[in-house]
Amino acid sequence: MSDRTPPSSADPQKPVSGAEGNWFGFTPVDPAAKSGLVRAVFDSVATNYDLMNDLMSGGIHRLWKDTLMEMVAPKPDMTLLDVAGGTGDIAFRFLKRGGGAAVVCDITEAMVRVGRDRAIDRNILSGVQWTVGDAERLPIASRSVDAYTIAFGLRNVTRIDEAIKEAHRVLKPGGKFYCLEFSHVVLPGLRELYDTYSFRILPVMGRVVAKDEASYRYLAESIRRFPKQEDLARRIEAAGFGAVRVRNLTGGIAAIHSGWRI
Repeated sequence: MSDRTPPSSADPQKPVSGAEGNWFGFTPVDPAAKSGLVRAVFDSVATNYDLMNDLMSGGIHRLWKDTLMEMVAPKPDMTLLDVAGGTGDIAFRFLKRGGGAAVVCDITEAMVRVGRDRAIDRNILSGVQWTVGDAERLPIASRSVDAYTIAFGLRNVTRIDEAIKEAHRVLKPGGKFYCLEFSHVVLPGLRELYDTYSFRILPVMGRVVAKDEASYRYLAESIRRFPKQEDLARRIEAAGFGAVRVRNLTGGIAAIHSGWRI
């Protein structure tokens, strides 16, 4: 399915809980090197990121993000922290729907620059704070935000559990955590089609549109390495969140996990 050959002792498509840092897609890596590899991917794709999201999902990612924002239910007195949201898609939706203030934090400076430029192009000159930072060590005060979102970013962090703990730390008591992420297809007939698309078509699209086949192969592989819905829900609960829920989207191609900060 992939041009990369995994080590014979492990199946890279069967992720082990807590072992994400050992893999960059299907390639075993030193965990200390993973964040740098991820930054390199998004440095490469930053200017084409939103176009590629449209191509990758047939535009459906926009509906998924709208669904996420319906769940967030923005209010004028709310402060949103959007992690791994460099291009501003979630923050712009939050403000448009009546949210108070948004903080966008992304580990890749190139993505943040794209987001700032998009904000200026849309005449959004206030209401959004842009910062470069790691999801596992957020430059955000404890108990300071009302809602935390991370869309298509959690699978790229080195230590998922640490990122979820950081989300718990920065949320106010009663605040809400939301993770929108590509997930695991729950419809058998769709699964085979999705695998064919992910590993045969998507890398070609990356080569033609973004001139970067390797990065889009990594994106497809990183989805398969991501925890299944029920596993991620357990890990969110273990971080201290209550009332954890999972909402599958488009047959499980994506899912929204949510929970309350106790």
